[in-house]
Order: sequence, then C-alpha cells, then structure tokens
Amino acid sequence: MASFSFGSGNAAKLLRIPLYAIGRIGTLLVPRGHRWVFGCGAGIGDGALALWRVAAVEGHRTVWLTSSDRERNHAAVLGIPTISKSSLRGWWATARAGVLVVTHGLGDVNRYAVSGGFVVQLWHGIPLKRIGLDSPATTQVPNIPGASVLRRFIGLLYRGAAQRIRVLPAASDRSRGRLESAFALGDSRVIVTGEPRVDVLSAGTEPERRDAASVLLTEATHTLPRDARRLLYAPTWRDGEGDPAVPTAAEWVRIIALLEQQNTVLFVRSHPLGAGAYQPPLPSGRVRMLGSDVLADVTPALPGIDVLITDYSSLAYDVGLLDMPVLYLAPDAEDYARTRGFYGRYEDVASAGVATGWSELLEQLRMLLTNKRVFTERAQQSTTLSAQVHAYRDGRNTRRVYQAIRARGIPAPKGAG
Repeated sequence: MASFSFGSGNAAKLLRIPLYAIGRIGTLLVPRGHRWVFGCGAGIGDGALALWRVAAVEGHRTVWLTSSDRERNHAAVLGIPTISKSSLRGWWATARAGVLVVTHGLGDVNRYAVSGGFVVQLWHGIPLKRIGLDSPATTQVPNIPGASVLRRFIGLLYRGAAQRIRVLPAASDRSRGRLESAFALGDSRVIVTGEPRVDVLSAGTEPERRDAASVLLTEATHTLPRDARRLLYAPTWRDGEGDPAVPTAAEWVRIIALLEQQNTVLFVRSHPLGAGAYQPPLPSGRVRMLGSDVLADVTPALPGIDVLITDYSSLAYDVGLLDMPVLYLAPDAEDYARTRGFYGRYEDVASAGVATGWSELLEQLRMLLTNKRVFTERAQQSTTLSAQVHAYRDGRNTRRVYQAIRARGIPAPKGAG
C-alpha cells in the first residue's frame, strides 16, 4: 500500500495549525530580501531546476531547500547551494526570500514561512485527472465524527494557501482554465508561458536529446541491450490505494517473453506516492526499475524512450512533443472517474482505445512493435493530443516564466537578501 493519502496528509495538516500560526507571526516580523529559494517535491529537478538555472545565470542569489541527503548530494553535483528545509535555517531562508519557487505545494520549501512571499507555483504536469479544489480527493479526511465539517475547513485552508500564488505557468489556454479552477485563481496569475519542465524536450536536435537521455537511462539502470527498443510504463498515483494493474506472476512471464522476442526493455516508473510492487518474480535484464529513487526527474530521459504506457499520467501529454506513441492501461477507469474525476472525457485522450488488462495491452504492444503503420498512427495521435495542450515547443518556456516574474515587480539581481 502507498505510504501517503490525502486523508492522512490533511489530518497532519490540521495538527500543524499552531505551527502555521507561529510561522505567520514570525514572517510578519522578518523583512524579505532578494534571494530566490527553490524546492521540489520530486527532488532536484522538474521545472524548478530549469528556472533555477535561468535565475542563477541572471545573477540572482539562490538556494535550494532540501529534505534528504540524496537531494543535497545531487544539488552539490550541480553546484546548487542548499539548506535543509525543515531546519531553523530553512525557515529563515524561506521567511527572508523574495521569491519562493515550488512545483508541488508550499511544503516544497519551509511551509511555516511562506506567508507574505512571492510564490511561483510551477506545478508538475498538465492536469488530466482533476486536481486541487476540482477533486473531492483533495479535501479527504479520516472517517470520524464531524468529517464533513473538517472537509469544508480543509477546503478553506487549501483555497487560502492557493491565494498566495503570484505566478502559475500554464502550457496552453486549455491548461490555464483547469489550473484557474483547481487553484481558484484569476487569469492574471495563471499565465500561458509554457511549462519550464518540458523545455528539455525541445532543446537541441533530436539526436542530441536521444543521446543525452540514453546516458541518463544507462547511468540509472546499467547498460542496455544493443539496438533494444525502450518502453516506459508510468502508472499514476491512486490517492493512497493500490494499483490494480500491478502484473501477476503469470503476466510477468508473458511480459518478459514479449520483451525478449522484440528485443525491448521495459522501464517501470511507479508514482513516488504510489504502491510499488512492480518487481518481477524472476530476474530479467529486460525489466528495469526507474522510480524516483533511481531517477528523480524522468522528463530529461523521455527522448530516450520509444513508447509510453500509462493510465492517467500527464506524461501522455508531454511525449507528444517527441512524436511518441502512447498505449493506455487502465483497468479502473470508471472507478477513477467517479472518485477522482477527469478534465473532459478520458476517452478523448485515450482515443485509440484503453486496455483493461495486461493481456489486451500486450496484444496492442505486439502490433505496435511489429507493424510500422500502427506505430506511425499511434505516434500521430500522440502528437495531435500534445498540440492541443502545448502552446509552445520552442524550448523558451522557462525564459518566459522568468520574464513574467520580473514583470510582476521582482527586481533585477542585486546585493544580499
């Protein structure tokens, strides 16, 4: 089972209310400076890393707030200064910062020191499943007396926290409408700039992107079989519940057999917050684990992938920037639509058909790998879908976000903050 759910997270949030109040008082007494602080719920990566690079080049004082030795070590390799976000220094750095950059929530930095700050919420994917105030999952609480009152209170807290956001980039007008609704923000704060996290999918030439991604995959999972095609299976999080698509032992045998027949490698990236029982019962170099514990940010590795398999992940929107075919495996689509919900119809996204089990998925995959026409058709469907939700594919999304931040009163780099 997953280690986190909205219900448990919201219960913890309620217990921390006194700490939020103390932090709020503290931020009223501490003047903000000019330093930019960064945090990312997925580690050192995502759009936060792209924006950090631009801010650093422009000469801003920056620091990354980390939550583990692994993050600190990764940041050190990249030359990023760090502070532990849960420490007193982390609180001080957040309270003094002129700009707070996050990708998941305010807890990406020190959650008790964000009041009064200029918050840039980069988010971490174009919404396909409902998020924020649009999803009933967001305000879940434990099933106790007074739960309905607590849910309303959590909704008010979430709305209040969202109002601290000053800039929220959107990939397109369609995405902007979803983000405005989910965060209860007006269009002056949600702006169509493109998402910084996907600039890496447009930068350089196709061979350069492929080579760089191949290096990442090899470093993360060891040497790949010669000329092997590469699949990425990326199921999404089910709000604390287990994934019904985890293969059985018999299904693993069939999966590995097809991989061997087609000289293919399957990378499995379970969601960081999801159940992860994906290790096959028999050892095989054809199946590689690629979770966030192995590779914090998967986006730079996408140009090294040939086919994406997913259910409801926003990666389905992103890989169209690479003209990559997508197969959909979703045995619980009806239940997920009822409990979490989608923006629009899921069938419109997975227009080529949804597999409800591995037997059906493997037949689709066999056709895709052996029939060039099917591969091309699926790739074109993916490209068309992506074009509907990505307004830009010029590799300059991060630069547009930076300019938008500066245009909202953030000064040019100067002395210590």
